[in-house]
Amino acid sequence: MKRRDFIKNLAAFSSVTILPSSVWALTKNGKIRTAHIGVGGMMGMADLTSIASHPMVEVTALCDVDSNYLTAAQKAFPRAKGFTDYRRMFDALGKAIDAVVITTPDHTHAPASLMAMEMGKPVYCQKPLTHHVSEARAMRKYAKDNNIITQMGIQCHSSDMYRQAVVLIQSGIIGKINCVRAWSPKNWGYDGPAPSGSDPIPKTLDWNLWLGTSPERPYKEGLYHPANWRKVLDYGCGTLGDMGVHIFDTPYTALNLDVPKTVKTSCRKPTGFGHPENNLVEYQFPGTDYTTDKFKWIWYDGPGAPEKHKDLKLPNDEKLPEQGAMFVGEKGNLLLPHWDYPKLIVDGKYEKIDFPTLEKVDHYHQFIDACLGKAECSAPFTYGAKLTEAILLGVIANRFPKKKLHWDIKNAKFAEAEANLLLKTKYRKF
Repeated sequence: MKRRDFIKNLAAFSSVTILPSSVWALTKNGKIRTAHIGVGGMMGMADLTSIASHPMVEVTALCDVDSNYLTAAQKAFPRAKGFTDYRRMFDALGKAIDAVVITTPDHTHAPASLMAMEMGKPVYCQKPLTHHVSEARAMRKYAKDNNIITQMGIQCHSSDMYRQAVVLIQSGIIGKINCVRAWSPKNWGYDGPAPSGSDPIPKTLDWNLWLGTSPERPYKEGLYHPANWRKVLDYGCGTLGDMGVHIFDTPYTALNLDVPKTVKTSCRKPTGFGHPENNLVEYQFPGTDYTTDKFKWIWYDGPGAPEKHKDLKLPNDEKLPEQGAMFVGEKGNLLLPHWDYPKLIVDGKYEKIDFPTLEKVDHYHQFIDACLGKAECSAPFTYGAKLTEAILLGVIANRFPKKKLHWDIKNAKFAEAEANLLLKTKYRKF
């Protein structure tokens, strides 16, 4: 297939400007015809049903490498055509698809998204946007150069709880921020050795398609598909790439951050197979209007996270929320629990917050409305790629414990040559 050739060189994409799909891609009944790549598990079905809940959506195509997931999705949407290979889906229904939704393991995000964008299709892609920094840069550039409607699947970005925090921080409620400490005790890491041998591939799974462009590897039951791929270097981005994207998002937006200057991780020695189970990542970002000049960002993950620190002490010796972030400012702190409203702390006591009134936003529907020309996406790839790049630099630092890496934002490379080898990967033909 001709389109398969595009993955050979991510830097070779055309920069020809095309009109947004909202101008020309509507069906006769005015609805957006969607194609969904990855429809299994909690997230795959959630993305499918949430997009489909928009009254102007017509689910047209479903694609999954696991026939069990595909069958379940087709029962819910019997008029949609089913596929196991997204390339064949695009060949068969390219002109009958108006927008593409991608909910696959991280290593498939960029290949599927770039192929869809190459066809001029708006794309909704789950977080983290990509598996490698080079992919994030390529997707950001292609979407921008070709005026493609895009949205990264980071639903909390549109939540009024998080948007309240953005407004409060930018209003100066605690002054300029000198540090953010963020944490998640989730464990998308694996400290054990690489597995040996192989197990029979389930008849319901196309293992070659699941591997996609990643290196070929024997199938091992319960280790990759369906649930544990986030722990493995070749497929996921660990806890930082999973929960870190969610929890970084609001501070990243509120502080108007770009990409960090340096990153250093404290974790176990690399094994070459799995992400570390416990990480402490220290970022230094360029200062902004909302931060001090020496602003830093600390991330903790894994069992027991976060470590005790005076910045994380709560009034009345309360227990920290399981996941969240603490803004440490000149005039106080702002605690942002994951999926909850922010709390203001001044001189060791909680203070009342007069929350601004914000319009309710549905992150999924916002994408469809953008395709219809009625809205703008709040997390387009131009934003999502920068946030993802920041996250991925921390993931790379996990491979160089306790070594500070210096990032050249303009030229997209580290000063440390050995780290540059992890910015991209060679795609396997499949």
